[in-house]
Parts: sequence; C-alpha cells; structure tokens
Amino acid sequence: MNFLNQLSVWVSFQLSIIFFIGIPITLFFWSIKKRNMAVNKLLSIYWKISLLFFISLLLLIGKYSYALVITNISTLLMTISVWFWNDINDELEEYDFSYSLTTTTKIWRWWLTFISLNFLILSLQNYSCFSFINSAECKIWLEPSSNFYLIIKSLFNFLFGANFTQPVAKFIGLASLLIYILGLIQWLIIQFPKNGRNSCFSKNEKY
Repeated sequence: MNFLNQLSVWVSFQLSIIFFIGIPITLFFWSIKKRNMAVNKLLSIYWKISLLFFISLLLLIGKYSYALVITNISTLLMTISVWFWNDINDELEEYDFSYSLTTTTKIWRWWLTFISLNFLILSLQNYSCFSFINSAECKIWLEPSSNFYLIIKSLFNFLFGANFTQPVAKFIGLASLLIYILGLIQWLIIQFPKNGRNSCFSKNEKY
C-alpha cells in the first residue's frame, strides 16, 4: 500500500470520528432543544443502525478476518438509514435554507454519503483485506482501531478490574453482531412490512 493510500485511509477514519459520531451527537441534542421530531427521529434511527460500525471496530481490534467487510456494510446501512424515510424527507423539504438545524442535517447527510463511498472505494483498492485483515498490507486498516482499543482497555480495567484483550474484543464483537443481525431480521419481518418507508415520527409524543 503506497503512502497516498495510507494517508487516505487515515484521513477517512479521522473524518469518520467527526461525521459518524461528533456531528450526529450535536444534531441529536440540537433537535431535542428545538423540539424537531423529524430530525430527532432520524438521529434516533441512525444511532441504532450505527451500532454496527462500533461492532466492526471491536472486530478490527480482535483482528477478525472479515471485519473490513462488516465496516463497509455498516457505513452503507448508516447512509441508507438517513435517506430511507419518506415522511422525514418530506418534512425536511418543507424547511427553507434559513432554518439552520434542517440545513445542517441535509449537509451532514451528503457528507456521510461521501465518506461511506470513499470507505468503499479505498477498501476495493485492497480487496484482499476483505477476507484476511491480518496480512501485512492490511495493517493500515487496523491502526485506527488501536486508539479505540486503548480507550476501551482502560475503561474495562477501571470498571471491571479485568484485562481487555483482543480475543475478548473479538468475542464481544461477534456476540454483538449476532444480536444485531437478529434485531435487523426482526425489523425486516415485522416492522418493515407494516410501516414501509414511513418512520412514524409524527406519532411520537411531543417533548
């Protein structure tokens, strides 16, 4: 992997901290303050879907062979989740550019889409890492998760007085992945046929 590709991967992970975590947190609390049910519902759905991204980070820490595949699936699902809902899209279109909350939300959705596509393109340049993340050429994909590993390791030791190792991360990641898949299947079988692309945000109680 050449230097430019390494830099692109590093920058993509740094941007993901901002656009996958930082901005959504800000928008979520902003929507609560503004009592905007559409944006709040959008972000609530986004956080449920984005759990897969954090699961993929655990699997990267545990050096699970297919972790990069799951990372790309997670970014794809996160992107779909912010564009999928007809009632939320219609509600957002009703606000003009001067309403900063919805304008920021719209801009964020496009940036999220761009970063997810960039992740996919970079991954395809190293497609062998899809099935064997532990090879030498895939090391750059494991480095960003190492900082996350140190944070979790410190918290795990502080809260439970135990050592958080890579095998433990892999086990927790796989167990969480199984629960996530079961939840997604349950939604596809029960909720999706019932509501379709309607998020039902208008049925929520006002704050």
